[in-house]
Amino acid sequence: MTVNAQSESPNVPPDWKTLAEATDYRKSWNYADTIAFAQKLDKASDKIVYQSFGKSGEGRDLPLLIAADGKTFTAEQAKKSGKAIILIQAGIHSGEIDGKDAGFALLRDIAITKTRPGLLKNCVLLFVPIYNTDGHEMASPYNRINQNGPQEMGWRATSAGLNLNRDYMKADAPETRAFLKLWNEWKPDFFFDLHVTDGADFEYNITYEYAHFQEVSPAIKNWMDAYFDGKIKAEVEKEGNLLTHYLEFGGREVTTGIYTFIATPRFATGYAALRNRPGLLIETHSLKPYKSRVRGTYDVLWKTLEEINRSKASLFEANRKADEETIERGKTFDPARQFPLQIGLSDKSEPFQLRAVEYKLEDSAVSGGKKIVYGTKPIEVTVKKFDEGLVKVAVAPPLYYIVPPQWQAAIERLEAHGVKFERIKKPLTIEIESYRLSEPKWAANPFENRLPVSFKAVPITETRNFPAGSALVPLDQETANVAIHLLEPGSTDSLATWGFFNAIFEMKEYFSDYIMEKIASEMLAKDESLRREFEERLKDEKFAKSPRARLQFFYERSPYADKRIGVYPFGRITKEFKNQ
Repeated sequence: MTVNAQSESPNVPPDWKTLAEATDYRKSWNYADTIAFAQKLDKASDKIVYQSFGKSGEGRDLPLLIAADGKTFTAEQAKKSGKAIILIQAGIHSGEIDGKDAGFALLRDIAITKTRPGLLKNCVLLFVPIYNTDGHEMASPYNRINQNGPQEMGWRATSAGLNLNRDYMKADAPETRAFLKLWNEWKPDFFFDLHVTDGADFEYNITYEYAHFQEVSPAIKNWMDAYFDGKIKAEVEKEGNLLTHYLEFGGREVTTGIYTFIATPRFATGYAALRNRPGLLIETHSLKPYKSRVRGTYDVLWKTLEEINRSKASLFEANRKADEETIERGKTFDPARQFPLQIGLSDKSEPFQLRAVEYKLEDSAVSGGKKIVYGTKPIEVTVKKFDEGLVKVAVAPPLYYIVPPQWQAAIERLEAHGVKFERIKKPLTIEIESYRLSEPKWAANPFENRLPVSFKAVPITETRNFPAGSALVPLDQETANVAIHLLEPGSTDSLATWGFFNAIFEMKEYFSDYIMEKIASEMLAKDESLRREFEERLKDEKFAKSPRARLQFFYERSPYADKRIGVYPFGRITKEFKNQ
């Protein structure tokens, strides 16, 4: 298969060519020219409307094009029409901008040249050509060292330094909050997330992935297996592309094995799985020419849309089943029913025929190590592929979570995600399940403008008082999966893990040594078991040599110690409850 012989857009008038097409794919539009072309499409066709769905950190409009037959340009109209709502997101990493040029070419071919007819028959398209608009305008020829064009590329993160493809759960960026609002309004039936990948060289010009482990409803996974892997992939390859699932190698050489990428909820397609929708990650290969990457993305888009137009009913059924499963699960509490919070790969592998290119390892005079030198000759290599999901951490979801009103940042995140809750009307004393978090360890360096924390979580059951205005979150709702991942500390993307509640680990009251010396002596005189415990601790030389640590030992066991340190502030309610 010749990867670079993809289809072309025929009969395109010169004034309707994208900048990429007009420059033989050497260049891509800046933000202003992107918006100008979007507005030109809007003005020229009754099938396309240009809008802004929010503002970036620097105040730029976040562009959205809606493509539809019958002028179904609002979420309400689209849902009434019975058509599938398709959300296409490009430029979340704005140096990886293939999706912008591919998407504009497709919309033009639908609405202007009409060489892609029928794609709007059963679909309404939402196209975000540049999600990270501020990073897009930090363009430079030197932004992506591993990437083969265009001449200038945007920046991976926003100008505030946030990687939007790590922000879907914590929602720190204004762009993320605008995206969540867009999702909640339109509730898309299918989601594309368009990227460019780098790493080892190989023949494939397109790699792709979708959730297919325990993190997603089997109904969604089965639909993608049957329709994307089973039908669409072959159709895209007929257009001159070569596709495979996303490739993550265990080392520098391809023979070290391939490990499936598992998108946690901080990622776009991981988030789509929580929302019970198919999310398709497209990663074109950075070493391939820009034209090959853009046209490959174009082919994935139109071939997928073509199939959804034919198979809309089965897609709706998969989404409906996933939503109903989530809602039904939230109506009863079953301690034996486990919801996965962390998933890894097992050590089981299967042989995989990799379409690679020849390479050799040579001594490097620069690094002093080995350097890999790629050739151009295609080769096939049998390697191990690890593609079996293993649940590492799971939890039995409660019927409700209850969040005290002072934890406003958490409540704001629930609102941003569209999680439904009600405020309790008067103070409430209730037995709840919760956790005591101990042994906190903060990351050595900040990550995405936060200092994540790991800890040991021990379940506790206690009676606790909650003020009026506390948020009561029922789990018999479509967004329950999001609420669980936000509020269960064991999730990789919980608010606790992201450091939203670091204050619970802080000691707020302190003792004077001379006061604690007297209390400690009295405690030793009265409690023989405490004396034995203390003597055992003295065997630790570091502890024995620290007067403060020795006094802290007694303070923590005294009635003066703050027993709230490390107590998780939210409750799990596992019995039916009525807000009165």
